[in-house]
Amino acid sequence: MDVPTVRPVKAGWWNVLRPWTLHGAVVPVLIGGAVAMTVIEPEWIDAIVFALIMLGSCLFQCVANILNTYGDFVKGTDTVENETRSPELVTGVLKPKDVLMTGMVCLFIICIIGIVLMFHVGIGLMVYGLLGIFGVTMYTMGASYKYHGMGQISVFINFGILMPMGTYYVLTGDFFSMDVLLLSLPNAFMITGVLAGNELRDYYEDKKTDVGTLIGRMSYEDGMRLYLFESLISFPILIILMVTGMAPLTCAIAFLTLYDAYILYANSKRAPKDGHSSFMLVPLCFKLNWHFGVLMVAGYLIWIFIP
Repeated sequence: MDVPTVRPVKAGWWNVLRPWTLHGAVVPVLIGGAVAMTVIEPEWIDAIVFALIMLGSCLFQCVANILNTYGDFVKGTDTVENETRSPELVTGVLKPKDVLMTGMVCLFIICIIGIVLMFHVGIGLMVYGLLGIFGVTMYTMGASYKYHGMGQISVFINFGILMPMGTYYVLTGDFFSMDVLLLSLPNAFMITGVLAGNELRDYYEDKKTDVGTLIGRMSYEDGMRLYLFESLISFPILIILMVTGMAPLTCAIAFLTLYDAYILYANSKRAPKDGHSSFMLVPLCFKLNWHFGVLMVAGYLIWIFIP
């Protein structure tokens, strides 16, 4: 098999922060907020609380990106010879201490937001907060669970499940909701598919440095199957939820993204031998996740507000 080349990125803070990944924080909060609308009668304070949740969640995503860059550099995963994805530190464009400090500042702001929200809803929020902090800080630092093949599991749990559940808890005061859990599943798989695409895109480079991601422990072909499963299983899950009455039929507007899914699938067939297609494994899943998640939430809100 020909090894596809990985397109290099431009070094700088933009690539460290990776704002294009914020769908991973925005969509889960929208899901939790949408289900909360069936329980509460929104007041002005709820809008402020929701804005704080969204800000904190986006900062969580940024911290994950920042500390991933720092952790990979410290562990020697990112080198001058392997600088296509995170060249900032290995090329000296940014200083390690500045990147680490930026991550810590964002984490400090998250803690302040969390304390404010605990005054609003209660100490139970600390459970969600501590799990989230562990998830974003220990990816490539400390426990470094990325190197033990646990990255995708963490994304599924933290961003796919805990973030919408935490949002619902803050807005309603109910610590657990089966409705939120079930509606979160399609997005949880799809956002995990984004990381699968990332691991697949970097498959051969990660093999050289023995990173040990989940897909890195598989054959490339099996990794591609996992990527497609996680990216596309959301559609049959949503069908099951609608058929069983666990999601309103108006959520079917999310199926407008089947065209995006087709483009993703077609690209996956070219990726093993084409560098550009390999690079596109991640952004195409980004796009699918954004569109699917927002449309599913829009369908849910239509069901609430337009009887």
